[in-house]
Amino acid sequence: MSYHSPWRWTDGQLQGFKDGLAVPADVQVFQMDAKKLSTQKQKEAQGREARALIDQWKPDLLYTTDDEAQEFVATHYVNTSLPVVFSGVNKAPKTYGFDDSPNVAGVLEHEHSVESVKLLQALVPGARRFVAVFDDAPLWPSVQARMKERIGSLPDVEFLAWDTLTTFDDYKRKVQEYQTRADAIALIGIFNFKDGQGRNVPYQDVLKWTVENSRLPDLGFWVDRVHHGTLAAVTVSEREQGLAAGRIARGILVEGRKPASFKMEPTRKGAPVISLARARRLGLKVKSGQLLSAEVIPKFEWDK
Repeated sequence: MSYHSPWRWTDGQLQGFKDGLAVPADVQVFQMDAKKLSTQKQKEAQGREARALIDQWKPDLLYTTDDEAQEFVATHYVNTSLPVVFSGVNKAPKTYGFDDSPNVAGVLEHEHSVESVKLLQALVPGARRFVAVFDDAPLWPSVQARMKERIGSLPDVEFLAWDTLTTFDDYKRKVQEYQTRADAIALIGIFNFKDGQGRNVPYQDVLKWTVENSRLPDLGFWVDRVHHGTLAAVTVSEREQGLAAGRIARGILVEGRKPASFKMEPTRKGAPVISLARARRLGLKVKSGQLLSAEVIPKFEWDK
């Protein structure tokens, strides 16, 4: 895992993988925790530790989730005899040398950006001027490029800014500026904001501050964000990511297929999610049809 457990995104991928594999398996999990251990030096150290476990244990297959695990672990096994299956990858496979490797297969993670914008506009008719926020993690440029390409097809949407921020204070300042400039915010990269001591501010704290200090509706692409206060998202399904990867692993281990015989492509299924708590905080009236067609999060995570 690039990240940590418990977390819906990583745990959901792993459970989906086991369900897709559908045979008894002895699984060891290494958590890089790269959202907290986010410096290059820390991630390199985590990668070395993960590779030491792999080399000692000699598994039949390596399953790597999200981009840090590809960069610091999976790339070291390209063109080897160890089958590698990935999921949750935002960057192009060629970034890691996967596209020409006979032993690597997997599932890409492409965001439902157009669908998420349309969902927010359904909740907030007239929302047209958006801003997008990113931290400085290396996975976001590819996400931003896909967003610009796809959202360009929406004639009634304008993105006024694509801001990359590094500190929590910068984020707070920008959010206050957005209040009079924009109709909505796309909160995409919010894990690497630093506090005054240079430590990463937990994304849950970022989103709670946003709920308490911003009057602008916001969107994301992942379900955990909505649990922590983001108004709306058409989410990338962590289960679908893991399930697709598990089925590839089954094809390799049980059916004897070669990894290179699988096409590297994203999962297609997205799920609309609405924070009813955030809608109420913003004074929005959500129609019954919208509630019936989406997963509804009734409370903020910190209220439970």
